[in-house]
This record gives sequence, C-alpha cells and structure tokens, in this order.
Amino acid sequence: MFIDYAEIEISAGKGGPGCVSFRREKFIPKGGPDGGDGGRGGDIILKADSNLTTLLDFRYRKKYQAPNGRPGEGGLKSGKSGQAITINVPAGTIVKNTETGQPLADLTEPGQTFIAARGGRGGRGNNHFKSAEKKSPRYAEEGRPGQKLKLSLELKLLADVGLVGLPNAGKSTTLARFSAARPKIADYPFTTLSPNLGIVKIREFKSFVMADIPGIIDGASAGKGLGLQFLKHIQRTRIILYLVDINDTAIESTLEILRKELGDFDPGLTKRPTLIVLNKVDLIEKNRLENLLKKLPEDYIPFSAVTGQGEKELLHRIENELDKE
Repeated sequence: MFIDYAEIEISAGKGGPGCVSFRREKFIPKGGPDGGDGGRGGDIILKADSNLTTLLDFRYRKKYQAPNGRPGEGGLKSGKSGQAITINVPAGTIVKNTETGQPLADLTEPGQTFIAARGGRGGRGNNHFKSAEKKSPRYAEEGRPGQKLKLSLELKLLADVGLVGLPNAGKSTTLARFSAARPKIADYPFTTLSPNLGIVKIREFKSFVMADIPGIIDGASAGKGLGLQFLKHIQRTRIILYLVDINDTAIESTLEILRKELGDFDPGLTKRPTLIVLNKVDLIEKNRLENLLKKLPEDYIPFSAVTGQGEKELLHRIENELDKE
C-alpha cells in the first residue's frame, strides 16, 4: 500500500539526575563531594532510506520515545547517556512541525539524517556546587527533559522523469516497457491508483528513474479525480513527459489541459523541461501518422508502449534532456 503522509509524536530522552556523593576512603573520613553528572537523554534521529518507498509503517506506529540518561554516580562517574533512536523514512520525505506548520527538514539524499528531537542535558552532580562557603553541598541537579514534538511526514517521490497524461493514456505500459516495474495495466481509466517508480537502463552504468503518476483530468488541481493526492509527486521530477493517446480526438486540447492543471497546482512546473509523446502509434497507418505529425504545431515524439516502436528515439531524447539538466 502506498502511503505518502503520516503524523507521529516523538519524545527525546530526559537527562539523568546528578549524584550527591562524598569521597570516603581509608584515612580520608571526610572527603569532598564527588557526585558525577547524569547522562544525556537519547536523541531521535530521522534518516533517509533508499530502500523505503512509502510511509506505511507509520500507520501502525505513531509514538517514539528515546531512553532517558542514567543517573550520575560517586567517584565523579557520569551516568550513561540514553541511546539515540533512528527512524528510517523514504528519501524525499519532508518533515514539518505539525503544530506550527514550520518545515524542519527535507530528506532528499539517501543516508541524510536530521536530529528531530534532542535529548535533555544530564543534571550536574554535587561536585559542581562546592565552594569556599559550601564545602559539602548536599544537592545536585535534576536532568532536563528532552524535546517533545508532533511531526508530519510528507513523501514526494524522487524521479528523473515524470509521466503525465489523461487516464488510460498508456503511462503504466510505458513504465513497464522501459523498466522492470510491473504496475497494474488494464483498458479502463484510473487503473493506477498510486505512483509507481521504475529504473530505466540506458546503457551500462547509466540509468534514470521514471515515475508513473495516476491519470490527470480537467480540474485535477482543484481536487477532481486523484489530482491533489498525487500531483505533488511531479514537483521533484527533472523532466516532465506528457503522454497523449493518438486516438484522442482533441490532441492539442488535451495537452493544454495537462499543462494547465500542472501550472495551476504549481506554476514552477510550467518552466520544467518537457517532452511530448504521441502514444499508441501502432494503431494507425504510417501515412496517416506522418500527415498527423505534420499538422500538429509542436514536436510530438511518435511511440508505441506496446510494440516498442519509437523506443530508441524516445530514450535518446530523454537522455539528451537529462544531460542538459
């Protein structure tokens, strides 16, 4: 199941209390204070994990508590600090403070970490409070509480190429043609109900990530269809690949609808590099295809996700655009 939003509560560990102790050794019956400091509370760390693709785990666990620091001991021994807790999230996760809405971190690189909540400082032992006036202080500090936060986690997929098109335009078939991904494919609209990612290999040691986004319809940016739920996953793609069905009776109008919906959702998407693909060309005769391409005012790349016609040309064009980026 693909989950791209979750809310969690995190509590870092409390610092351990300082120790009240006095040095007691043979021949030193009234030694000075030697109480050690309490250990620091454990931090809570978020880490981007390239092996994760969904926030599903956070549907079942929503609260995280780091261990407290241990108390200080006599002999100036400090207490052991609480162990930090690391929470793995998918690369591409945006972390926000739920109560204020403030963005805290954008974990885009695998292995990237963010200390979401810091553990409390340990209390000081009575050794710190001795003075000329107070040679035998009988008090120590309590440990400080750790940070507590309510966080929202929002996943935006990281992909080089995002497939955008009306429902049933052939996006899932295109992803399956180029990669090992096997999204659900059928001849009815909205077969794809969640984004899919696939790695497309151009040649040895060179590849890119392609994302198949659920179909966009007129009004998607206002919440129609699955628009608002998944349009955000286009925001991180380097190239937008518009896929238009050759059987569409209003090809140019369809392209304008797709552009408008992306622009209404995020104006910055209109400035993103794009390629326009005319899919399912295996269903039309060669002469008719050539005449149609001459009439279309823009540069449409003829392609068939089913037969692979035009596959090399399309990959070549995608590679050139990525190299420019």
